[in-house]
Amino acid sequence: MYDVLIIGSGPAGLSAAIYSRRAILNVAVIEKEYMGTGQIAESGKVDNYPGLPGISGYDLGEKFREHAAGLGTEFIENEVVDIVYEDNAQTYILKLTDESEISARAVIYAAGAYKRQAGVPGEKEYNGRGVSYCALCDGAFYKGKKVAVLGGGDTAFHDALYLSDICEKVYLVHRRKEFRAADSLVEALKSKRNVEFILEDSVKEILGDKAVNKVKLVSGNEIEVNGVFVAYGAIPQTGLLKHLVKTDDRGYVVSDETGITFRISDDKQMPGLYVAGDAREKVIQQVVTAVADGANAATSASEYIRNSLI
Repeated sequence: MYDVLIIGSGPAGLSAAIYSRRAILNVAVIEKEYMGTGQIAESGKVDNYPGLPGISGYDLGEKFREHAAGLGTEFIENEVVDIVYEDNAQTYILKLTDESEISARAVIYAAGAYKRQAGVPGEKEYNGRGVSYCALCDGAFYKGKKVAVLGGGDTAFHDALYLSDICEKVYLVHRRKEFRAADSLVEALKSKRNVEFILEDSVKEILGDKAVNKVKLVSGNEIEVNGVFVAYGAIPQTGLLKHLVKTDDRGYVVSDETGITFRISDDKQMPGLYVAGDAREKVIQQVVTAVADGANAATSASEYIRNSLI
């Protein structure tokens, strides 16, 4: 029996492990990938984490993991396939892919969300070398340059607006005439002189040399750009929780900064189950907010365990 089991070894999960161990809790992190550190490892350069400007995502993730491991965090390489709450015992049973089970007084869910991809040639090859999924993370690297933003929803328009204040030129590429984005965002972007809309078309291939230098469209046209921002939104990995706690219409877990979750049945707090990181409903998904989420969730879990033992 663990005090806390953490699902996910990204920044949120590792931060939760650090704060749980500092609270002298018996904690383990369950991770699908051996020695994983989450999607941050895929970032070639992180320039917005305080105190460590220019660090690679891989190195930053490794620092988080080393910190957690140094405090005595146990890591379990496996995947959770079901979460069962035993109300009478106030215990969570986690069922794993190898058919084993482990239990804990509290669970911190930090499995994150996956960015939707464009699925075109060149996307994987130039990931981190001109292809990005986060304008807020990487936009500063393209100051004074030309970029393309792919998508027609709120994410794409928020990204394009942000980039229009940094970049020389922003192309918004969308396969339809109509947009799913809010009208206010559409009007705001249309007012930007350095933004060009390319509609009823889509990217067929991302091209470059050492880094991205152009995109080829389905229409046959080509656009010279230094960066491509894939802005199709994200898919929260919250399927394991949907029978237990409330999620919003996009699938993100409903929570506040404490990480607490709420029962589907009666909207009351779900005892001992907390969420942290990109799986949680929030305004921005950044490594710094994920780390903060992990600290908050671990603090909430520690208080819950302490009060339940009184």
